Amino acid sequence: MTIQKPFEILDCSIRDGGYVNNWDFSQLLVRESYKALSKTGVDFVELGFRSSEKYFSKANTGIWRITPEELLRETVGNIQGPPIALMGDYGKIDLEDLPPAEESVARMIRIAANKGDIPGALAFCEKVKQKGYISSLQCMGYICFTESERKELITRLADADIDYAYVGDSYGSIFPFHVRPIFEPLLELKHLKIGFHPHNNTQMAFASTIEALAAGVDIVDSTIFGIGRGAGNLPTEILLGYLKVQGMDRYNPSPVLNVIERYFLDIMRKTPWGYQLPYMISGIFNVHPNYPKELMKRQEYRMDEIWNAMSYIRKLNPTGFNPRLVDELIGQGVVGYMGAKHFCVPGEEKESCIPAPHPPYQNRHAGKDFLILANGPSLKEKQDEIRQFIKRHKPIVLGANNLGGLFVPDYHAFNNAKRFVSHIESVHQDANLLLGINLPGDLIDDYLDRPYEPLVFNDILDADFDIANGMVTCNCRTISVLLAGIAIVMGAKRVFIAGMDGYLNSHRTLHYDEKFDPHEHALNLERHRWNERFLHQIDAWLTRRGHEGLHIITPTGHSAFYTPISEYM
Repeated sequence: MTIQKPFEILDCSIRDGGYVNNWDFSQLLVRESYKALSKTGVDFVELGFRSSEKYFSKANTGIWRITPEELLRETVGNIQGPPIALMGDYGKIDLEDLPPAEESVARMIRIAANKGDIPGALAFCEKVKQKGYISSLQCMGYICFTESERKELITRLADADIDYAYVGDSYGSIFPFHVRPIFEPLLELKHLKIGFHPHNNTQMAFASTIEALAAGVDIVDSTIFGIGRGAGNLPTEILLGYLKVQGMDRYNPSPVLNVIERYFLDIMRKTPWGYQLPYMISGIFNVHPNYPKELMKRQEYRMDEIWNAMSYIRKLNPTGFNPRLVDELIGQGVVGYMGAKHFCVPGEEKESCIPAPHPPYQNRHAGKDFLILANGPSLKEKQDEIRQFIKRHKPIVLGANNLGGLFVPDYHAFNNAKRFVSHIESVHQDANLLLGINLPGDLIDDYLDRPYEPLVFNDILDADFDIANGMVTCNCRTISVLLAGIAIVMGAKRVFIAGMDGYLNSHRTLHYDEKFDPHEHALNLERHRWNERFLHQIDAWLTRRGHEGLHIITPTGHSAFYTPISEYM
């Protein structure tokens, strides 16, 4: 692989690295980094974003997200270094944020834009150039551009009066074999320089950059120690070191190594970056890293389920991250149910649904009281009172997931693949096993060598709770709520629930050590509201038929259903 054409290097440690620490770099670090980079042979140094408090409050973000002109001037002082670049997100920077170029320390202004914003961003770049700056367009997520969108971009660039156009590998998805098909059409444009901004999600930033330089790309980006959001960027010191051993003596990585030892190791200890699973998956599927991160933080899905979900999202080709899409895919069964279709109500025959078995337990315990054991902390805290309750009322006991050896239920149920794999070994031999009909048969065969019965239910997006011919319909997010419906199918006279504490307290959600992320309070509140909705529907279903409503007998955030266990003793 030979690099024959002159090229430039832009170090964007402060700008892209700011995603790690909210752009909260000390002025000393920025000055020392710039001073070091001035001795390495790099051609530009990007020292932050340019914006104003109209878009970013100084109270909520570090100063290098705004980078006022006076701060920039004071920081670089009299250092004779490479030209300084700043970036602006299209739509979050105004022309008024940029003084005339002769009054600014910055020489290059780069404007980052998603594909839908390209026309406006190009027009903005031209106005930036008219102010005297070197102007550059950063095309975000370029690998997700369709072929027609790439041709349209090239047509627009051919008529644009700007200096640089970058391919932004936003998701770290570009492999070396992608490089020439991407860049060769762009390199036909001779009036502007073509750049490459790689990310390191799949650890391909270095290999793809070298291939890009061999293909004739004019400028490439890197950051000190690879600092950057998630998996980070191409490390400047690796690129410089490689070029030096290739005989390009203008490059010297040593000054960068010194600032790494003095400053960047400490930043990494406090706010780590580097290879991570969500970013690797993001890179493989060319999707925003928040999609795998969102599913992983829910702690409900196995990695193979998340992998399959990303394949589905890739086909949708969304721009950026849309959190509603995650909820829609969960509700539609794309995530968590391995793409399963809806099941037919037992006895019903349709081509559009999968035949479901008849619930073998229907009316098996008619007229009996039932107790459902959920997995909240109160299950452990109130275990003695719960045992006394069981001794006194002799209910049929339904448990699910991890009971921690606290109780031996009559039935132990799973409908979540991750929970099944994690906790099936803990199920007592005397408990009858109920497995959701959504669980894949090969998965069950891999982990189970004992009899079980099908847990027959239908998960239909936005459907209300109902029971038809023994099949429960419930878009339940928690199996303990689903088990309330199963208890009814089994013939329950009354339904009691213990350990259903709710998700209002993010620090205490389960009785065992699988804590939900306390920073995800909004997600936990959504879980809580969703369960509350179905508890009310099941309660109404019971009372409409002349039965008592649901009884939660241990402390709970679902206060409408709570009666202390002592009232039943």
